Amino acid sequence: MKFFATIVGAGPAGLAAAVEFKAREINDIVVFEKGKDICSTIRRLYPDGKRVDKVYKGLELKSEGLCNFETESKEAFLKRMRHYVKKYQIPVQFNTRVENIEKLNDLFVVKSENLIISESFIVIIATGVFERPNMPSYPIPETVKDKVFFRLPNELPKNEKILVVGGGNSAAEIACLLSGVCHVSLSYRREKLFRINEENLKELEKRKDKIRFLLGTDIERLEPYKDQIKVIFKDGSSENFSKIFYCLGGSTPKDFLKRIGVEFINNRPKIDEFGESNIERIFLIGDIAVQKGSIMYAFNSAHKAVTRIIEKYIKIFRR
Repeated sequence: MKFFATIVGAGPAGLAAAVEFKAREINDIVVFEKGKDICSTIRRLYPDGKRVDKVYKGLELKSEGLCNFETESKEAFLKRMRHYVKKYQIPVQFNTRVENIEKLNDLFVVKSENLIISESFIVIIATGVFERPNMPSYPIPETVKDKVFFRLPNELPKNEKILVVGGGNSAAEIACLLSGVCHVSLSYRREKLFRINEENLKELEKRKDKIRFLLGTDIERLEPYKDQIKVIFKDGSSENFSKIFYCLGGSTPKDFLKRIGVEFINNRPKIDEFGESNIERIFLIGDIAVQKGSIMYAFNSAHKAVTRIIEKYIKIFRR
């Protein structure tokens, strides 16, 4: 089926782009989402009741487009996004993983499992960075992989000895969440936590008697020990834990982008101020496009990209 625009990803950036198109009465668009619902990163990685912050990592932005929000709970934010989907009748095809994009004449052929799922004049990639979480530099032994997590499981542990590894907001939030029901240690290789927003710093301060801070600790390797994980640090010390939660951030799905021909500069995709890549008419928006993103940035980048697309390409497409 032919479309003016194909949007890859039904997170905040992808949905905001769809809203911007539909509000301008451009209806021949489609959104593909690999998961079974919208905003999969927020649904999977945010505990129930967790704040969704408008100001993230000190990045304060005003709304430039149609999508906006104030700091609110996970549930309220998801309700807001579902309202956008319903109000603008956004066509989302779930359980559809985009695996390749190829140029064919004047259109892009979008494929899933080697089947063509759309032919499109414009492609917007808004997949975010959490497709593949960052892994530690050392291997994780097969015998302990069932005790190692990169996101919160459906059932939280209780009364266990937990190690949280990371120095960002996700690490702080998971440590705070588990500190009431488990014995929690927070390991970070630097001497100070410096990538955490003010609200999470306050929450850590409230729980300083319940969270053991292992700052300036760097892990050398992991080993199985009975039914636990033995963590060996680079200073020669070691300690056993029942579970480890890694919060090392996400990485851009570089292999996919390189496969379709997107160029990189200093390990970041090469894009212009509107999100257009070196491949004319392929745009990258949201977290996939920048190193320090936020939901408001995702909304604004969608608005900027769609505005540019309409100004530059809609007349060419309709000739």
